[in-house]
This record gives sequence, structure tokens and C-alpha cells, in this order.
Amino acid sequence: MMMGDKEIPKKQGSNKKKKKKRGGSKRRMTSEQTLAYNCVSEWVFLDRSPLSPAAEDFAVPQPKEKLVFELHSHSIHSDGFLSPFKLVERAHQNGVKVLSLTDHDTMSGIPEALEAARRFGIKIIPGVEISTMFSQGRDSASDEPVHILAYYSSCGPAKFDQLEKFLSSIRDGRFLRAENMISKLNKLKLPLKWEQVEKIAGEGVAPGRLHVARAMVEAGHVENLRQAFSRYLYDGGPAYATGSEPLAEETVQFIRETGGVAVLAHPWALKDPIAVVRRLKEVGLHGIEAYRSDGKLAAYSDLADAYDLLKLGGSDFHGRGGKQESEVGSVSLPMLAVHEFLKVARPIWCRAIREILENYAENPSETNLQLIMSFGKPKVCRGISPVSCSGDFISRCLSSWLTNDERRDAEFEAIKLKLAAISVSQR
Repeated sequence: MMMGDKEIPKKQGSNKKKKKKRGGSKRRMTSEQTLAYNCVSEWVFLDRSPLSPAAEDFAVPQPKEKLVFELHSHSIHSDGFLSPFKLVERAHQNGVKVLSLTDHDTMSGIPEALEAARRFGIKIIPGVEISTMFSQGRDSASDEPVHILAYYSSCGPAKFDQLEKFLSSIRDGRFLRAENMISKLNKLKLPLKWEQVEKIAGEGVAPGRLHVARAMVEAGHVENLRQAFSRYLYDGGPAYATGSEPLAEETVQFIRETGGVAVLAHPWALKDPIAVVRRLKEVGLHGIEAYRSDGKLAAYSDLADAYDLLKLGGSDFHGRGGKQESEVGSVSLPMLAVHEFLKVARPIWCRAIREILENYAENPSETNLQLIMSFGKPKVCRGISPVSCSGDFISRCLSSWLTNDERRDAEFEAIKLKLAAISVSQR
């Protein structure tokens, strides 16, 4: 298959013809799909386990209940229009069972999303969409922005302080980038003031192109957001500017080091997706987006197959409204794709959780405990004082984060013994 002027390498055995699905009776799940569903639902409904202290708070899942995964969404903490609470509420109304909030270059909205998710019975995958730059190495003109999605465990990233420093540097660059875009617009006789963009972005939010575009609409320079991008703010456009984005390869490696799963976002927006995928696969990329609300994109599915990458996707929901935006939860990820994602992700997340808990066991400070709570405090821990009973608190968290088999791992058993000793000493 061709993509632009380059041919996607084919995997052997990928030329099987697919039978067309006929209308009429509902197709039964194959044994492979049933196994995938059972494995995925075990993880999704950990909080609904009969052994869970809060099991009575949730409806018991019905057999073959539809599991909708939304893996790409934004809130007002970056360039979205809804608060994390309202985003989770809307996702719940649309039948989403697992939501990843992936704001640009920040995870500041995750705690609020987790609180809302406990209310609505949704599982949250803490995420972030990181702005990077991909360089072909020839000259700066060949550089292009590339966005990498990072998905973390329920306990959050390992080495969170390092990740926050990494993201903070990018956010600082976004402020400078917005100022440069405003300066370019002013030179184009489209006057904007920094205060306008800052007000739209909100207090403490690193402004992006969407915030500048909204200011342009409010100022009457363009009729709508689409026009702002197509005329001025597109990549390389007359008002486009770059920030201080790290290299894409460096970012993928950093995501792996902090216990995350690295996925290339919207590859269809890239000038040379094959070159990007090839290079990022070499440094550990786990997957690419191949599904949108309008279905699977064959070219990017083939690209994923060629480089042995996970096939994921999400709505990229911002909440701006209008016919041009996909609704949250509108992407139909096949259960087999979700199962493959979790088969890759869960061992990575288990290692991250072990690292976080081992760090706490070695240094049981209130600061380290608060960090665990900010990402991982599940509803099953309601009524327990984490500070006065940290060992019991974390043990209950583990029942929400990990399956029975994962909790029986010898390393987790050793950690639980350390945490029990800490709990005794605190009484």
C-alpha cells in the first residue's frame, strides 16, 4: 500500500481477504473475542469485584456489557472547553467505561477527573499528550511537530518529579510560542493583545494555537476556528511559531523511563508518517492511532502492522461543539485492539506501581503518600485515613489497581510486608 510516495512495508501473511459483513442477525463473538472481553472486563471492573469494600456502590456488570474506551480527550487544563468533571460526566452519558484525559503537556486535570470518575463509576487512565519536534536532520525547514500520547498506571507516573519538570519546560515554551504568534499576527495587521489570549486560556494554563485562534474569532479577524488555522496558524503558516519542544525520540524514551505507554497521535496530520514511525519504533514507540470516529484508517493500520505497533485511537475531544468535532466516546475500538493494548500496558504499569510503592516503603513520608493519593486514591479507600493507616490504605488501593494474579506477584507480596510494618509503626 502506498502512503504519499512511499510504500508501507507489508508483513508476511497480511494479504488475506476480509469477508464483507452482511446485515441481519447479530454476529456472535468468536472464542478469541470472548477471551479478550473477559480479560479486559476483569481489569475494567476491578472496583466492582465482590471482594471490594465499595462493590455495593456500583451496578454489577452485565454479561458482555459494552466496553467503550476513550483514549484521547482534553479539558480546560489545556485547550479543551470542559472542566475535567464535566468531561467525565459527558463521557459517562455517552457510555464510556474507560477514559484517558490527555491534556497537552500537563497532568494537572487528572485529580479532578479521578474524583469525578469515582462518582460516575468510570475508570481513568492518567494520560498526557506531549508536544515534540521531529527532525529529519537535514535542515530546520524539514522539522515538524509530532504529538506523543503517554498512558500511565492508576498510580500515576514513576519519577513524577522528573516528568513534571520535563512537561514544565514545554509549557514555558508554549507561553513564548503564543507571544511570537501574537507578534506575527500584529505584523500582519491583525492586532491581538496578550491579555486576550491569556484570559481565554485561563489562569495558569499554557496557551496553545486554539487559544490564539479563539482570540482571533473574538476580535473579528476570522469567522471561525477553522479559518484561523487554514489561513494563519497551520504548521508553517504566516502566524505559526514553535516553542521549546523536545525531540520526539527523546520523549518516547522518557515516557518509557517513567512507566508509560507511548503512542503516536494523529499520524494522518504528519508530512512523512513512515519516517516518523520508523525512527520512533527504533527508540521504543508502543503504538499509533489508527482508529477515528469514522472508522479504522487502513493506511495507518497497515503501517502499525508493518512495524508491529499497537493500533489505538480516540476522539481527540475538546468540547468546542460543531459538526467538525467527534463526540467523546465516538471511536469504536475493537475489543481485540484493547486487549492487545492492555497486554502491553499492564506489565509496564505493574513495574511502575512497584517502583512507586518501593520508594514509599523506603521513605514513608507524607509527601510521597500524598503523591500516591493524587493519582491513585480509589473509591474502595473511602473512610480510611491514609496518613494514619498508610499500609491498609495502599493495600486497598492495590485491589483497585491490580488483578488477583498481579497482586500475587512475589515482589508485591514483599512490598505489602514492608507496608504492613509501616502501618504498625504508625499506630
